[in-house]
Amino acid sequence: MIGLYLHIPFCDGKCPYCDFYSMAGSDSLKEEYTRRLESLLTEWEGKLREKEGSYKADTLYFGGGTPNLLGASRLARLIENAQKGFLLENAEITLEANPTSRLDAFFEEMAAAGANRLSLGLQSAHEEELRLLGRRHTARQAAEAVEAARRAGFRNISLDLMMGLPGQNWEMLQESIRFCASLEVEHISAYLLKIEPGTPFWQKKSSLNLPDEEEICHLYLSACEELEKLGYFQYEISNFARPGFEGRHNLKYWRCEEYLGLGPAAHSYLGGKRFYYPRDLEGFLAGNLPVEDGPGGSPEEFCMLALRLREGLSEEIFRNRYEEEGVFLPERFWKEASLLEKAGFCRIEGEEGKRVLSLTPRGFLVSNSVILELTERI
Repeated sequence: MIGLYLHIPFCDGKCPYCDFYSMAGSDSLKEEYTRRLESLLTEWEGKLREKEGSYKADTLYFGGGTPNLLGASRLARLIENAQKGFLLENAEITLEANPTSRLDAFFEEMAAAGANRLSLGLQSAHEEELRLLGRRHTARQAAEAVEAARRAGFRNISLDLMMGLPGQNWEMLQESIRFCASLEVEHISAYLLKIEPGTPFWQKKSSLNLPDEEEICHLYLSACEELEKLGYFQYEISNFARPGFEGRHNLKYWRCEEYLGLGPAAHSYLGGKRFYYPRDLEGFLAGNLPVEDGPGGSPEEFCMLALRLREGLSEEIFRNRYEEEGVFLPERFWKEASLLEKAGFCRIEGEEGKRVLSLTPRGFLVSNSVILELTERI
């Protein structure tokens, strides 16, 4: 089963930390964009059916940008089109949205169209932090959006939080976490702020009162502990869920499974190859083809992605996947893992041949360095 990702690049304003591909869009542009996506869904379904015989999807994810700005009727058309060619009956259909206005009617229409999971961009429950981040909603509006989604029938809701914000301390972050939990959402994504080149935050980063490395470590580890206490199980570096509500679509990325992404800046992994559509809306609408991005699914890449997950890297799954290529996890890999385990960055469970390696919260915090140390020994 593959995953489908549709990028909706429209947004009503650029937040100072955001480097996602997005822009404002007129009603006519949104209609043209919807028709292009509909055409591509039909085209790709036919292409994959001809090549593979059958290609079904069990997840559909609308990301952005701000997907709700496309409008319920257009999003419903895209869901219907995807269902005709790709989607199974029990597919997870996720929609990102920002709680900047009353969304009652929108949620009702989307639930009727088949959407069954929402990801709402809260980021913080503190008004001063929301203003700093350039967000155009209040915490109260976010709560009202969750309540409206519940009334519309959504039983799988995620909220986004940002950690490591300028001037943020643990008490403030803890209050935001507890605010999310008080709304009884099923999933929380908690990301450390990353200052990206080209963003307004990048241009003034020297003047931002950012937490230092020690403070960030405290914020992250304390957040992991608090979320677990509140019933949100950490299943990935930045993602926490009540049991059974892990994001099925994003799990495909981390398990190195196949997915098709459509829209400017959307990436895909199919048939062992990676490709993407350039960050060029005009070119996308004109029919530009995706750009090849080389092979995917290498042993090193598989390890890197698996170690983002709390379930970790299974020696048995790795062997079954790469045995025909003659690639195994050598003892030098496990020797390095043992050293990292003694330092508190990971844990090794199971007997030889069926070992599972997973990072601890401390390991997640420095995952780039830990994963590099390990993958260099494959």
